[in-house]
Amino acid sequence: MTPPRKLHIKSYGCQMNVYDAQRMVDTLAGEGFVETASAEDADLVILNTCHIREKASEKVYSELGRLRVAKDEAARRGREMKIAVAGCVAQAEGAEIIHRAPTVDIVVGPQSYHHLPALLKRVKENGRALETEFPVEDKFGFLPQPKPDAIRARGISAFVTVQEGCDKFCTFCVVPYTRGAEVSRPVAKIIDDVKQLTENGVREITLIGQNVNAYHGEGPDGRAWPLGKLLQRLAEIPGVTRLRYSTSHPRDVDDDLIAVHRDLPELMPFVHLPVQSGADRILAAMNRKHTADDYRRVIDRFRAARQDIAFSSDFIVGFPGETSEEFSATLALVTQIGYAAAYSFKYSPRPGTPAAEMRETVSAAEMDERLGRLQELIDSQQSAFNRAAIGTTVDVLFERAARNPGQIVGRTAYLQPAHVMASPDIIGRVLPVRIDSLERYSLIGALATQSAPGLISQTIGA
Repeated sequence: MTPPRKLHIKSYGCQMNVYDAQRMVDTLAGEGFVETASAEDADLVILNTCHIREKASEKVYSELGRLRVAKDEAARRGREMKIAVAGCVAQAEGAEIIHRAPTVDIVVGPQSYHHLPALLKRVKENGRALETEFPVEDKFGFLPQPKPDAIRARGISAFVTVQEGCDKFCTFCVVPYTRGAEVSRPVAKIIDDVKQLTENGVREITLIGQNVNAYHGEGPDGRAWPLGKLLQRLAEIPGVTRLRYSTSHPRDVDDDLIAVHRDLPELMPFVHLPVQSGADRILAAMNRKHTADDYRRVIDRFRAARQDIAFSSDFIVGFPGETSEEFSATLALVTQIGYAAAYSFKYSPRPGTPAAEMRETVSAAEMDERLGRLQELIDSQQSAFNRAAIGTTVDVLFERAARNPGQIVGRTAYLQPAHVMASPDIIGRVLPVRIDSLERYSLIGALATQSAPGLISQTIGA
């Protein structure tokens, strides 16, 4: 009997890459691969890369340098290790990776990883393999369903890709070039995926896409369904306790989406809505296609529909030409909106994007100073949001045993970690928790006394 081959995947960046990594595992399971936590022990190592963050390529080449040492050591011991680079850096720089990193056997873009078994055979027969063209076929039609054991091992929360690609062409972003045009999966396929997940213990579904609220997949009635209608249908599936979605674009927030936040208790009142800047001139230079006031009005629509809704966002500081006054406009917007969490980054050019040709650069020192000020404001808002939970009772979906003995950790509607002393049999259940204290970013509390054994609270919110 042939022993299983070992697979190690290291993912960088977005939620989509986490999902893609899981689907690579499912795809390669049919080829006899099982996951290992150690790259040194693996027969196949895949770097699942992201091109959004600063110095993405350099990080990949640095990791490949370490893997070359591990590959040479495996060869000295008579074991063959294959190395693959997948994801958006692979799509953007495939030929360059082949040229610069002889240790790499496979380079495959994010739309072609369903071809990994064939690429491994090509490597065995002909040496190295490169595939970064956008395939004609939809990869989702070729990906195998995850096995029940794999679903259960991944826990009670799961990502489901419903949309890929982007048609917005923000001037700083490589996604339209690495992920392609916006494509939405049919409703029926998504329903099938969610049913299989819930039948194997998943209770929280996060729908993901580069512009998830641009979703327009074909429904059972032959018409294009918006995201709001899809969420309504998924909430009807037995076992679905919580629904989320990410990442949204302000221009694609329609009335259907606002309505489901008002009417659908399964949909969490927490929206990640990137704005990037609070200055209209910078937003125009970014080709965001909305103004700061447009963004504020979208926030107001959400809040009018549901008073307990909270937001996170993305910000870029030091975009080419950003003045101190324009940065101040970003601070003013953050102060006005008030975020439960947010992510801020220094601008870094991406080769091939229009912004990379802009010459009005902001100095590194000025970027550092602005990032520090913005992050301090964001951190203060997040801390205040978390402190406001102390003394209240919130619903928590329990996920797993915590590191401290006897503790179980789950998440609130706003993705705040919450720890209680309890039996592991509460995992997978939504229960009310009285919050007593705050430890860094985690809430510490106790199960509310009114919750009898077996009770599952369906009230969502804090």
